[in-house]
Amino acid sequence: MNSQINLFSPVQLGAYTLANRIVMAPMTRLRAIDNIPNSLMATYYAQRASAGLIVTECTAVSPLSLGYMNCPGIYTSEQIAGWRLVTDAVHQQGGRIFLQLWHSGRVAHPALLGGELPVAPSAVAGVGSLHTPVGKVSLETPRALETAEIAEIVEQFRQGAENALTAGFDGVELHGAFGYLIDQFLQDGSNQRNDEYGGSIEKRSRFLLEVVEAVASVWGGDGLYPTGGDRLGIKLSPSNTFYGMSDSNPKETFSYVINALNHFRLAYVHIMEPNEVDLATREVINPVTPYFRQIFKGTLITNGGYDRQKGDSILAENNADLVSFGKLFISNPDLPKRLQINAQLNTPDIKTFYSSDVTGYTDYAFLSEKY
Repeated sequence: MNSQINLFSPVQLGAYTLANRIVMAPMTRLRAIDNIPNSLMATYYAQRASAGLIVTECTAVSPLSLGYMNCPGIYTSEQIAGWRLVTDAVHQQGGRIFLQLWHSGRVAHPALLGGELPVAPSAVAGVGSLHTPVGKVSLETPRALETAEIAEIVEQFRQGAENALTAGFDGVELHGAFGYLIDQFLQDGSNQRNDEYGGSIEKRSRFLLEVVEAVASVWGGDGLYPTGGDRLGIKLSPSNTFYGMSDSNPKETFSYVINALNHFRLAYVHIMEPNEVDLATREVINPVTPYFRQIFKGTLITNGGYDRQKGDSILAENNADLVSFGKLFISNPDLPKRLQINAQLNTPDIKTFYSSDVTGYTDYAFLSEKY
C-alpha cells in the first residue's frame, strides 16, 4: 500500500510525463458526419484536455472496418485533416491525446460497407444488432478472411498509425477489446481457423502481435524490446462478453498474450473489468486488473466503474498505474478538478450519447459556470 500515490499524482507514461493519472477512456459518440472528424469534435476533446491522457473514440483503419454510422476514420486525407483540428485544439489546452485504431470485423453490416459482407477470422456471427442507414439490423454471418488477406489488414493498421502521426497525435491505442477484429482472432469462440492464425493460443495471438509490431514500427522503433512502441498502447477485455464473445480458457489465453506484450516496450496495456451483463452471462475473471498485474511488467491502465475512492485505492495498492473514466467524462468536461475537490458531478444523459449535435456533447456545465 502506497497512500502517497493517487489519481492526482504525476506519472511517466511511455515517452510522456503526465500531470495526473486520470485517463479519458475511448467512447463512441458518432459525431463524425460522413466519417470525417470535425470542429465540434475538436471542441469536445479540448474541453476535456485536463485529463492526464485522452484516448479517442474507436477510429476505422479502412472503409471495410467501419462498424457504425458517423464514426471517424483515419484512412483519407480529409479524415487526417479533421483529426488535426482535434489534436491542435487539445494541445493548445496543454493536453495529450492518443488515437484508438480499430477494425470492427464481424461487428458490421453490408449496409455500412457498400454491400460487402463484414470480414472475420471465421464465418461465425456475433450476437447483437446495429443501427444502419436501412434501420436497426441483426449482425450477419461474416466472411472468413483468406490467409493472404490478413497481411493487408495488418498493413491498414500500420498505415493508420502513420496517418495518426501526420494528424498530430501523441500516440495510438490498438482496440483489442469488446469483440472487434483483434479480439475475434484471439478468442476461440470466434476464431475457428485451422491455419497459422487459428487453433492454439500461439496461433490465435499471431494477428494481435503482428499488428502490435507493425504499429510499433511507426511509434517507437522496430517494435521489439528495448526500442519498441513507447507511444503505443493496447486495450484488452478478458472478461467482456460483448457481441457474444467467449473463450474456453480466458485466463490462459490472455495470460499468454499479456506476457507476450512484455517483449514490446509499450506505453501501456489498458484493461477492462467485467460489467453486470458480463457477470450475469457466464463465469468470467473478476476482478481482472489485479490478476494480470502479476503478469504484465509495464504500465497498466484499468477501467470499469471507478470513482475517486476506488481509483485512489487501486493505485495505492499498486494494482494499476492509471485509471480511465468513461461516462463521467461525457458529462463532466472538467472531471479531474471535480474529483480533486469532491465537487458534485453532472449526470450523463444516455439519450444523447449517440446523437449528432452539441446536445449532451459539448454543452455540459463546467464548475466555473455553477460555483
